[in-house]
Amino acid sequence: MSTFRNLKIWQKAITLVTKICQETKGFPQEEIYGLTSQIKRASISIPSNIAEGYGREGKNDYLKFLNIAMSSLFEL
Repeated sequence: MSTFRNLKIWQKAITLVTKICQETKGFPQEEIYGLTSQIKRASISIPSNIAEGYGREGKNDYLKFLNIAMSSLFEL
């Protein structure tokens, strides 16, 4: 059975989230609720939207969520 977990782009997005979480550990403590939080949320949004779009019915919904994922990547 095919699942979003088989998508290479989703796998790469998860790898990116892992790296972001590792890198932000070295950020200053005073940024934990500012820059660090925003970077983590933007990175987590990428694979989340890919997965949600994959689960939607119809190509247009899927493309909409892929576009949101791409926007989160630009934000990051």
